[in-house]
Amino acid sequence: MSDQTYASVPEALVVGIYDNHTHLDPSGVPGTETLDYHAHLDKGSSVGVRGVVQVGTDVESSLWSAELAAIEPRVLAAVALHPNEAPRLANAGTLDDALTAIDELASRPRVRAVGETGLDYFRTGEEGRDAQHRSFEAHIEIAKKHGLALQIHDRDAHDDVVETLLRVGAPEKTVFHCFSGDADLARIAVKNGWYLSFSGTVTFKNAHDLREALEIAPRHLLLVETDAPYLTPDPFRGRLNSPYMLPHTLRGMAKHLGTDVSMLAALITSNTEEVYGRWDAEPVTAPRDAYTDATFEMPPMTGAIRLPYLDDPDPESTT
Repeated sequence: MSDQTYASVPEALVVGIYDNHTHLDPSGVPGTETLDYHAHLDKGSSVGVRGVVQVGTDVESSLWSAELAAIEPRVLAAVALHPNEAPRLANAGTLDDALTAIDELASRPRVRAVGETGLDYFRTGEEGRDAQHRSFEAHIEIAKKHGLALQIHDRDAHDDVVETLLRVGAPEKTVFHCFSGDADLARIAVKNGWYLSFSGTVTFKNAHDLREALEIAPRHLLLVETDAPYLTPDPFRGRLNSPYMLPHTLRGMAKHLGTDVSMLAALITSNTEEVYGRWDAEPVTAPRDAYTDATFEMPPMTGAIRLPYLDDPDPESTT
């Protein structure tokens, strides 16, 4: 059984880095240690994590992400409906309304990406795939409409994800979040100028395909992420993840590539700002700063975050 606590803070990086995909919203998972977003970000800052992209998976968590980005200078937001949300919403007759809400959120300041969206055939059967495809294509158009990056969730659906991107037309900045493919998918991504974002899974002992993909990817298309609170890198696989664990993944990548950690950090930081822009390009709303305004409280999440892994029998899978 996994140890649902956080590991100690690692040695700080000399050159700072960004976590381009994380979930800091309240998880509501019973029996787990909890940190609020301040603690996650402060621990990250202490080890050289300069900022994060906080990612939504439904309307509620997307709104929370946009609200947090508006008041926290270390946070940018991504908004979307997770592909496993689409069939549920379609069955309830609310998918179009939810997509309209995501479109509105995508126009807000400091929202820099549409994601995570894509296709997930691991948890959705044939009966839900039409809804996933409709949602995915709508998210692609939202990203292009607002000039935002697109963060792809692709699980057991590589061919259809690629086909959709090529047929509909991928946004200029397209990121395969938590890249889970092999060398063949990496070559397709590289050919089309799509970014490969590696999570802690690249450090897993059995992740040979991911490390081969890492070798193939040109350095200017590399990104790094935690996908917290899951996919914690070795040597802490099975523990809860947080942006402050990012140095472990970066160091694992640098070791496999035979390159200097600081050089790789500088390069990936440049890539991240190329995709999402600078974290200080738009000001936060100072009167609502949580550190100086004793009356401020982030809007509560009324339910648990709807991450794809909560009921997953193998949440640490490399695929």
